[in-house]
Amino acid sequence: MKTMNVRDFYFDLPQELIAQDPLEDRSSSRLLVLDRETGETEHRCFRDILEYLRPDDCLVINDTKVLPARLFGVKEDTNAKIEVLLLKRTEADVWETLVKPGKKCRPGTVIVFGDGLLKGVVIDVVQEGNRLIRFSYDGIFEEILDQLGQMPLPPYITHQLKDKTRYQTVYAKHDGSAAAPTAGLHFTKELLGQIEDMGVKIAHVTLHVGLGTFRPVKVENILEHHMHSEFYVVEEDEAKKINDTKRHGGRVICVGTTSCRTIESAAGEDGYLKAGSGWTDIFIYPGYQFKVLDGLITNFHLPESTLVMLVSAFAGREHVLKAYEEAVREQYRFFSFGDAMLLV
Repeated sequence: MKTMNVRDFYFDLPQELIAQDPLEDRSSSRLLVLDRETGETEHRCFRDILEYLRPDDCLVINDTKVLPARLFGVKEDTNAKIEVLLLKRTEADVWETLVKPGKKCRPGTVIVFGDGLLKGVVIDVVQEGNRLIRFSYDGIFEEILDQLGQMPLPPYITHQLKDKTRYQTVYAKHDGSAAAPTAGLHFTKELLGQIEDMGVKIAHVTLHVGLGTFRPVKVENILEHHMHSEFYVVEEDEAKKINDTKRHGGRVICVGTTSCRTIESAAGEDGYLKAGSGWTDIFIYPGYQFKVLDGLITNFHLPESTLVMLVSAFAGREHVLKAYEEAVREQYRFFSFGDAMLLV
């Protein structure tokens, strides 16, 4: 088996560059443009993205919607405080969850949320200590969640989010994510309208982002890292938009690593997309041969993360790390609420 060391994807990131709050105007973020062939960079504003798109391009966006999946409750018998993070629905009212503190929540434990508006009983302990919880309630689960739940912000964001919608894209549609597809946070409805007016197609795909996205790579040889699986959907007409773009020599530009992983999972070896849905645990790292992707809009990622590895697979590790060092020097804002990169 080959080896690829996780340390090869390390860069030094000062803590103060981690953006704690979203900007007032989504599209006023900075944009670092990287030519993946030459490694040349340009420093622009996000709304300048219009200058880099062409009428025959197709922009692929992930229209998943983040659930307010963080719940705070108490154990019914002892009133001990319990925090529950919904990861994925396994059947009607059963969810795989992350529970803190886990040791207090053995099978049979009943957790009460919102003075009894919602109740959960732990029915099993599964891989990595996650708990399966069956919920009971009156009414509609999503509405109760909206009332009681908080946005599951990544651990590196310590500020309280004042407006829940700022951790959603303006095109978020299908409930199911434990994290936002953050490259999409830079788009406003107005900017998307301008892009469509140019003749650029916009294709929607759905990938429900799991917390595996933030899970650190704990093995030295990244080839031993196992990705968590995430559910995706590609509708027939959206696949057609992408395939037509390919057929006519246009570029397929993904907004975010989640859109990229969706189309690469749904594509055949011939580079054309097959409509459908399923689970993907695709792990893209240098050496991967892209089947569909021609361009990528993405945020700045954590050192040694699977996301930096994906970006390096597309634009070359040396080019990417050099661009990241430049972004640090130029005081770009990093991670979920940070600035963006365009790789073409």
